[in-house]
Amino acid sequence: MAAHVRTQCETQVDVLIVGGGFVGNTLAAALAGTGVSSAMVDTADLREAVDAEFDGRSFAVSLSNQRLLAGVGIWEGLVERAAPILDIRISDNRSLMFLHYDHREAGDDPMGFMVENHHLRRAQYERLQAADDVRVFAPDRVERLIRNQHGVSAELGSGGKVWARLVVGADGRSSMVRADAGIGTTRWSYDQSGIVCTVRHERHHNNIAHERFLPAGPFAILPLRGDPPAAGNRSSLVWTERNVLTPTIMGLDDTSFMAEARLRFGDFLGEVELAGPRYVFPLSLQFAQRLMEQRLVLAGDAAHAMHPIAGQGLNMGLRDVAALAEVLVDAARLGQDVGDQQVLARYVRWRRFDNTMMLAATDGLNRLFSNDVSPVRLARDLGLAAINRLPPVKRFFMRHAMGLVGDLPRLLRGERLI
Repeated sequence: MAAHVRTQCETQVDVLIVGGGFVGNTLAAALAGTGVSSAMVDTADLREAVDAEFDGRSFAVSLSNQRLLAGVGIWEGLVERAAPILDIRISDNRSLMFLHYDHREAGDDPMGFMVENHHLRRAQYERLQAADDVRVFAPDRVERLIRNQHGVSAELGSGGKVWARLVVGADGRSSMVRADAGIGTTRWSYDQSGIVCTVRHERHHNNIAHERFLPAGPFAILPLRGDPPAAGNRSSLVWTERNVLTPTIMGLDDTSFMAEARLRFGDFLGEVELAGPRYVFPLSLQFAQRLMEQRLVLAGDAAHAMHPIAGQGLNMGLRDVAALAEVLVDAARLGQDVGDQQVLARYVRWRRFDNTMMLAATDGLNRLFSNDVSPVRLARDLGLAAINRLPPVKRFFMRHAMGLVGDLPRLLRGERLI
């Protein structure tokens, strides 16, 4: 794999991936060795992930997406670093009613895994390093993108050129590829911000993920690998708060910050302290009005970005990867042009319903639970209690959280792509 662009060198591949985040890197890894060559361009130096230290950010990966990462050769770098999520406990503020998902009710597998940002990026980088048919241009940027009936031509900031049959916009919420294609977005902001950090605690988390709904928004405590790994003494904290209070909370010193956090989740983990920096980001919903144009498709946050209430943002992007990789590989095996509109339409049809339903679900859940209106609070508490007492219904929601519901691509089923 070439990590740098040769000046004035033209590279010819089947697929050009713009964006080297989790979605773009995973798509490149999925296509590696399938006969569909790819090039990936990103403005960041991906090699920095190898030496990156823990930065406090972590992600929930559903069981189906763990199978995807295993199928494309990324998971082997995460086996010893990911924390399984065995149970999920959902509660509503001070209510005694709750919903508890025990993974044993749905089978032997964990419901998902928590993976720290730097471990995931490192595993992706190492996988791409081993791929002979993936060209990586990073750090670099696409300065000009030309699409026509014959293909895609990209001029890079370094002077290099890439010719491909298809360009995939995996370059995030502010996607250059999407804007260049004239694809608009529908977007609205929530009056909320997400505060993210990692904490170290006295007691073992028992691999249970806790999500507590408060009037300001959900407050989640998610299990991480311990220090040492078996200790179970580290967790990721995702704290949703009103925008008006966020600057004050972020301005607190570490001791005061943790005192405020304990008021929201109690003392069931014993003594708790910060184990890394704090991050804050505004929360919003956004989706592209179209997912395809001539020789162009969107994936991940470039296509859809949602509220983190169910931890599904990364998971939905990886589901895009599984579907798109399968569509492209199957088309190539049949001798079809991977950038043909009929090929791309299969991907769009496959992902449209799933993405739309998840956007609606996360938006609806946030609006339902981020308030303290008494009749609404009573109705949702009764709903949680009812689901908890109906095993068939609960198993359905558990399988949905595990990413096992719907028309799944082969990689999400744990099957080989080719």
